[in-house]
Amino acid sequence: MLPPTTATAGEDTEVMNAHGSGRIIPLRREGIALNGVFGTALFVFVEVMLFAGFISAFAIAKASAMPGMWPPPGQPRLPIASTAVNTVALLLSGVALYLAHRAYQKRGPRAAQTPLVIAIALGTFFVGFQGAEWLALIRQGLTLTSSQLGSYFYLIIGCHAVHAVAALIALFACWRTLRANRLRASLFGGAQVFWYFVVLMWPVLYILVYL
Repeated sequence: MLPPTTATAGEDTEVMNAHGSGRIIPLRREGIALNGVFGTALFVFVEVMLFAGFISAFAIAKASAMPGMWPPPGQPRLPIASTAVNTVALLLSGVALYLAHRAYQKRGPRAAQTPLVIAIALGTFFVGFQGAEWLALIRQGLTLTSSQLGSYFYLIIGCHAVHAVAALIALFACWRTLRANRLRASLFGGAQVFWYFVVLMWPVLYILVYL
């Protein structure tokens, strides 16, 4: 009997039987970029286009307002200072995730646990702080139907919050599998791309919507 041939990663393998014939069994291709990272990157590209559309519509509405009528009279002003602090927390979360990635690559899964927990904690703080600010603004009269500012604010910032929650769930899944020493590079890479999108999109929204 001929021994089965071997194949390197990314190649097909041919399994030989006793008569010398064989069949090709495709192996799973994973490579450095990984399917999870590529798929998430495509998703992020689409979402960037979505936010670009939202921001364009907001900019047109703001530019069309009469002089001195934006923000609309009688509407509360957006909390610029406190949101700036929250922005720093989100940016630090991105830094912590990068450190978790470096630790995972250089020193193994155990070394990545602490910076990953910090990234998740800071991200959770960001989302919770945003929720508290929303409640305060609603009590002050800024709602979806109170003005164009309210409509665009909750649409754009709310959409970002949904993405932030989804990315946090992905990071939490990474942490769970990391503790069990079963974290796949494709899952971790995809979650990182998603969270970096959330982190880097926010300063743009803060500048264009809040300021």
